[in-house]
Amino acid sequence: MKVFKVLLWHYLLLALIFFVGRAGLLIVYYDRVVQSGVNHWLSFLYGLRIDTILISMLLVVPLLVLTLTPARYAKTAEKGLKAYFTGVFTLAIFVEIATFPFFAEYDVRPNYKFVEYLAYPKEVFGMLLADYKLAIALAVGAIWLFLRHYLQAVANRFADAIAQPLPKRALLTLPLALLLFIGIRSSFGHRPANISDALYSSSRVVNEITKNSIYSVLYAVYASGGSQAKRYGKMPVNEALKRVCRRLNITGNDLSGPSPLSRLEPTHFQTKRPKNLVIFLQESLGYQFVTPNITPNLWRLKNEGIWLDNLYANSTRSIRGIAGTVSGIYSVPGKGVVKRSKSQSDFFTFAKLLKPLGYETLFIYGGNARFDNMRAWFLGNGFDRVIEQKDYKNPAFTANWGVSDEDLVNKALETFDSLAQKGKPFGAVMFSSSNHTPFDYPEGRITPLPGEPIHGVKNAVKYADYAIGRFINEAKKRPWWQDTVIVIVADHNVRTWGNEIVPVRLFHIPGLILGGGIKPRVYDILAGQPDLLATALDLLGKDFTYPIMGHSIFSNKKRPVNLYKFNDTFALRDHDKLAIIRPGKKAQTFTFDGQTLHPAPHDERLEKDLLAFIVTLDYLYNKRAYR
Repeated sequence: MKVFKVLLWHYLLLALIFFVGRAGLLIVYYDRVVQSGVNHWLSFLYGLRIDTILISMLLVVPLLVLTLTPARYAKTAEKGLKAYFTGVFTLAIFVEIATFPFFAEYDVRPNYKFVEYLAYPKEVFGMLLADYKLAIALAVGAIWLFLRHYLQAVANRFADAIAQPLPKRALLTLPLALLLFIGIRSSFGHRPANISDALYSSSRVVNEITKNSIYSVLYAVYASGGSQAKRYGKMPVNEALKRVCRRLNITGNDLSGPSPLSRLEPTHFQTKRPKNLVIFLQESLGYQFVTPNITPNLWRLKNEGIWLDNLYANSTRSIRGIAGTVSGIYSVPGKGVVKRSKSQSDFFTFAKLLKPLGYETLFIYGGNARFDNMRAWFLGNGFDRVIEQKDYKNPAFTANWGVSDEDLVNKALETFDSLAQKGKPFGAVMFSSSNHTPFDYPEGRITPLPGEPIHGVKNAVKYADYAIGRFINEAKKRPWWQDTVIVIVADHNVRTWGNEIVPVRLFHIPGLILGGGIKPRVYDILAGQPDLLATALDLLGKDFTYPIMGHSIFSNKKRPVNLYKFNDTFALRDHDKLAIIRPGKKAQTFTFDGQTLHPAPHDERLEKDLLAFIVTLDYLYNKRAYR
C-alpha cells in the first residue's frame, strides 16, 4: 500500500495548493461574489472536481514508475520522480500566484492568452517587471519555501515504495490506473467532465473562481485546434448561412458560391474622384473615457464628423478589433483570424477592394508588427507595406510596446504627404499603443489628471487623445484632407470586468468618421465594427462587392445587430435582447438596459441564430470562404 499512500499524499498536496489559490481568489473578490447571490461555497466542491481531473492526469506517470520499475532501479526512479514533482509543484505554485495579477488584468483565470503571450518575451516581460514585481518575488519565495520542505518530507518515500516486490506492485497498476481513469473522467455519464462543469452559476466571477488555472490553460490550448463550432452545438451549414443572412439583412448573395456573404453594395455618395481611407485604431479606448477632461480632443471632434454613439466592439482582444475594422468580420470561434493559418492569404480586407483602383495600402504601427502575427496577416491579405518600430528614425519617445503615438502620427503624416505628392491614393490602418500597461508616454505633452496615477490608464488615454488631436489638426492643413475619410475607433475596451456572463456595457467603444465634406451627425442606433467599415467604404463614393458582416449606416438594410465574443462565450444582440451561449451549455436569453443584463424567457429564434453565427463563422474560416 506504500504506492497508494505516496500517490494519495501527492494528490492531497496538489489539491491543497489549488484550494489555497481558490480560497485566495474568493477572499480578494468576496464583495463581487456576495453580490452575485449564488451559493459560492459550491465553488470548492465543483472546483475539486476540476482539480481532480488535472491531478489524476499528473499522477499517471508516477503510477507507472512506482508500480513497474524493478527494485534495483529504485534510486534512479526516485531521482526522476523528485525532478518530476519538483517541476509539477513549481508550475502549480507559479500559476496559482500568477492567477491573481492575471485575474486583476483580465477578470478571468489564465486562458489561451496566457500561452500566446509567451511568444513575445520583450513586450510581456517588460510589462511584468514594470507592474508585477511583488507577484514575481512572491512566486519565487513561495516556490523555494515549498520545495525546501517538500524535498525534506519526501525523503526516501519513492525508494521505499519501489523497494517492495515488483509482482506485488504490478498487481496495483490496473486498479490504481482505473482509479486515476475515473478521476480523469470525473463523470459516469456519456461524456467526461470538462471545463464547462465549472460553470455552475450565473455569476461569471464565481465560475472563474471555480475553475483550475492550469486546467483552463491546457483545455484552451486543446480546444484551440480544429473546428470550434461543435463545442456550442450542431446546425447544418446551409441553415446557418440562411439564418445569418436573414438576421443581418444580407441580400443579393449566392449562398452556394465560394464566398457566400459576398454581394454588391452601391454607394450613397457616388464620386469619380478617388478618396483616401485612414483607420486610426485606438488601443483599449473604451467609451467611458470619452469625457471633456480625459479626451478633450475627441470630445471636440465628435461634433465635427459622424459620431457613432452606440458602437460596440466585437471582443476584448486587439486581433479581433483589427479583424472587425479591417475585414468587417465578427469574431470566429477559437483563435482570431489574424493568427490562424487559413486566413494568412486570400482573406478579405478593405485593401483587396482598393488595390485594383490604384491605391497604396499600409499598416502603420509603433511597435514590433510581428506581435500577434500582424505583419504577416496584413502583408498576406492585400496590404503593400507594413511600417513598424524599426522604420522610425530618432523617435521622440520609446516605451515598452514601441514608439509613442505622436511618433506614429508623425510617420503617418510624412507617409501620406509623400503619397499625395505622387498623386497616389492611399488606404491605411494606424494602430496606437500608448494605452497599454505599463502606460508609458512622453512628459510635457499633457497635464496629468488630478488624483490619477501619472502612469495610469486615464492619463495614458489622455495622451492617446493628444495624438489624435495632433493627427487631425495637422491633417486638416494638408491638401489631401478634402479627399480623405478618417475613421477613429477603438479595438476594444481597456479592461472588461464584471460579474455578468458577458459584461456588455464594457464593449461600448467610441467611433468617429471625419474628413472633407463629411457632414456632422450623431448615429445612435446599435452598430458594430463591421458596420463602421461598411460606412467608411460607402463614403469613398464607389460601388463595392464585399462579404462584410454589416451595413453602412446610410443603408436601409442596416439592422441593430451585433455579435460579442468574451473569452469562449458568444452573445448575439438584436436591439436590446441578447442570446448567450457557452461551450457545453444551453443558450440563455437576456435583456440589456444599457448597464446590466436581466434574465428573460428563452427566445428560441435568437438563440438558434446565435448558434448559426458561430457555425457560419467557423465555416467561413475553415473553408476559406470569407473573400
